Amino acid sequence: MDTPEWLQFVAEPFADGAGASASASAHSLPSPQPHSEKVVHEKTLASLLPSTRPTAETPIPTPPDSNAGSPIEETEEPSVVSVSTTFYPNANLHSSPHDIVLISSDAVFFYVHSVVLLRGSSNRFNSLVSSTEEVEEGTSNKASFGPVVTVPEASSVLNVVLHTLYGMSSLHYSPSNETLLAAVDALARYGADLKKQLAPNTPLFQQILGKSPTAAVEYYAIAGHYDLWELAVAVSPYMLSFPLVDLEDRHVGRMGPFYLKRLFFLHLGRVDALKRLLLPPPQGHPATLDCDFVEQKKLTRAWALASAYLAWDARPDLSTTAMEVALRPLGDHLTCTVCRTSLYERIKVLLVQWALVKRTI
Repeated sequence: MDTPEWLQFVAEPFADGAGASASASAHSLPSPQPHSEKVVHEKTLASLLPSTRPTAETPIPTPPDSNAGSPIEETEEPSVVSVSTTFYPNANLHSSPHDIVLISSDAVFFYVHSVVLLRGSSNRFNSLVSSTEEVEEGTSNKASFGPVVTVPEASSVLNVVLHTLYGMSSLHYSPSNETLLAAVDALARYGADLKKQLAPNTPLFQQILGKSPTAAVEYYAIAGHYDLWELAVAVSPYMLSFPLVDLEDRHVGRMGPFYLKRLFFLHLGRVDALKRLLLPPPQGHPATLDCDFVEQKKLTRAWALASAYLAWDARPDLSTTAMEVALRPLGDHLTCTVCRTSLYERIKVLLVQWALVKRTI
């Protein structure tokens, strides 16, 4: 099974006391490389047992009596733990050394700084982290790696949360949509200021915006849930292709009435704008010997039929290419050069007007 890129494995990180623990971890942990190979230090049970087996000629030994001889000593297998490749003991992420260890639900160790967690949290990281003074007092008589705190999030989610609090991007780990959505909820639970952490041009904002085309309704719903207006505006163009009839109750309940109303107005407003733009026919011209008013009426009727076809199946995400494909063939049946030029000019103006219609909430 492939090892996640935010993990590395260390044998017996806390062996031989507190000082030896930090030293052993520091020497055994390589510098984090985004795509480096991971090394697992482990032994198998077969390597600890004798390789010979009793045969038919070899008598099977009987176990010694309880008072006769010493029992056979077995070599214990060293414990192996998973450590983050970004938040490891010797990582140069802060001017001071790490003073707290977070352990995810899948047993991955993250060596972090309480001052960073407290600075980005309004509730002391959901009451899991003590104040700076308490941390310093608690670590004075304990191991140098500081207090160990278990969190309910998986390592992939906690990895995004910590990258966000440290002001770094976790894009090189390619988190999934589920991970990013869970990370936003976790940040809110840990007291982070989402309006600050998800402001435009922040790493997490850019990650979500890049993933929005694949899960637009989920990101729009979570933006509405936490009243993240800038994020909702940035995601809303990807909602134009989402049928409103496919909205689930959980989406509606999560985004709330205000953002639901803005989404409906966006869809309905663009459809109404399309119908208004399609209504005027191409401009006529003075009657000539080859094209009188009766001939020009043919172009008007053809435009009305084609525009009615587009308006009947009007969609808020209708592309300008689809409009041009539907309207431009009308000129193939025109013998008047002036009428054909007028048609093409009308199509060009229509495409420009449609491109200028608002695409965000």
